[in-house]
Amino acid sequence: MDKISLLGLVLGLMAIVLGQVLEGGAVSSLFQPTAFLIVFGGTLGAVMLQSSPRTFILGVRMVRWVFSPPRLRPIDLIRQMVQWSHVARKEGLLALEAQIPNVSDPFVRRGLQLLVDGAEPDGLREVLEVEIGTYEAQMRLAARVWESAGGYAPTIGILGAVMGLIHVMENLSDPARLGSGIAVAFVATIYGVGSANLIFLPIAKKLMAIIHQLGLVREMYVDGLVGIANGDNPRMIESRLQGYFS
Repeated sequence: MDKISLLGLVLGLMAIVLGQVLEGGAVSSLFQPTAFLIVFGGTLGAVMLQSSPRTFILGVRMVRWVFSPPRLRPIDLIRQMVQWSHVARKEGLLALEAQIPNVSDPFVRRGLQLLVDGAEPDGLREVLEVEIGTYEAQMRLAARVWESAGGYAPTIGILGAVMGLIHVMENLSDPARLGSGIAVAFVATIYGVGSANLIFLPIAKKLMAIIHQLGLVREMYVDGLVGIANGDNPRMIESRLQGYFS
């Protein structure tokens, strides 16, 4: 559990609610179903319109990384690479074939298979880096679902405000109905700007940072496998990989 993400979300929302209370306003006035429907329904529709089904679904699933990010263990990775390097130096690259069934990551398994098959170091690096580039591009595209939501939400909030004001203008002769229209107008703006800057954009930035770390781990695997293919000293491989997360 990423506690700082949860704390940040709670702190941001509570600051708004507490500010409303300190100003003498009622907390209930911040809850307007109509404004909620306009802002979040409109934002959802806009994001779905711009995204492919696969990208949208992947982006929604990735939100869990904000509070429970993938566990990265660079120390275990380095230890594994050093172990494989020792095996390759003592018994040859073909001895690493026995390690392939024990690898759960398809990317690492594919790289290890190429290494066992005798791929040249430059060719091995080229193949794996193309896969890394494709992977990161797909992940970033999915993360931009939240970035796009952060861009659409304020504008749709303004749209909700305008709709509320239209409702007010249509009922100027009935003062009893003016309050609800004004409330929808201003609360829709709060929903749009608040959700963008407190939820959507921070989620997008957090996901981008996690994607960068995942890409870095894959680069470490490539560097380690290429080092093994070149016959580098295990200590040299270990020192080089430690530099990634120094």
